[in-house]
Amino acid sequence: MTTTAPTTTKAQLSVTQDSAKSIIGLVLDGLTSEHSKRAYERALLDFLAWHADQERPPLNRALVQAYKVKLQDDGLAPSTINLRLSAIRKLAREAADNGLVDQTLANSIKAVKGVKSAGVRSGNWLTREQTQELLNAPDVETLKGLRDRAILAVLIGCGLRRSEVAALAFAHIQQREGRWVVCDLVGKGNRMRTVPMPSWAKAAMDKWTEKAGVTEGRIFRRIRKGGCVNGDKMSGQAIANVVREYAEVCGFGDLAAHDLRRTFAKLAYKGGAGLDQIQLSLGHASIRTTERYLGVEQNLSDAPCDRLGLRLGE
Repeated sequence: MTTTAPTTTKAQLSVTQDSAKSIIGLVLDGLTSEHSKRAYERALLDFLAWHADQERPPLNRALVQAYKVKLQDDGLAPSTINLRLSAIRKLAREAADNGLVDQTLANSIKAVKGVKSAGVRSGNWLTREQTQELLNAPDVETLKGLRDRAILAVLIGCGLRRSEVAALAFAHIQQREGRWVVCDLVGKGNRMRTVPMPSWAKAAMDKWTEKAGVTEGRIFRRIRKGGCVNGDKMSGQAIANVVREYAEVCGFGDLAAHDLRRTFAKLAYKGGAGLDQIQLSLGHASIRTTERYLGVEQNLSDAPCDRLGLRLGE
């Protein structure tokens, strides 16, 4: 299907190619991750190229909706489409802040809905591929990127709550039975538990703490705008903001920190982990809560009846 941009009225203000390119610089300046900057720059330049092919109509909601349809017709992945829409929303916001479009118009562009991504749904969790993409999103050439990757690694690799990650201290990280664990962690209902930590999550944490020069107390700290580590601890909301930032970069939409806890449970279960062990890692009082996290689906190719080990006699 050929998609053309709709006709607009005089009330709709125009953003020229030159002004749009200058606003791209403002959009990129507002991002902290080099990975995010590269992704958003590519997305906006692609949009401007399409905009030029459409004879440069005024920027408005209908135009963005038409572009979204065009991307869907091109067969782009939902995550790619959502990333491009996110970049355009930021472009519209900067244009409004600079008086190039009306704020109401910018808000209407913000209201253009993204494309639902397979694997990110009600009772959210990510696929293994999406989880790997999210984990690789932070720019590890920066101090913030190292910290954020470590935060994502602990959320994904240990299934911790955002408040638990915020409260994580060096005293929690110990070796038990030949492996690293998060020990004596006090969670919901004041229940204490010990959670095994995968080697890659520990490695991510070590790279952050070494670069940051943090050796005691809380592991995750705030970072000043100049790139220096602030002694202040991070809040649970700050942890949630880290997840939201990179979910947006990856085009995963409204992904919460708790969705990574669900993802931990789902991927562990699919990988063969026992339900009781997943329950212990998550700190659930009831196995039913753990089951809800899994969103268990019937698998007819590997049914329970196939594992009975019985047969009819001759």
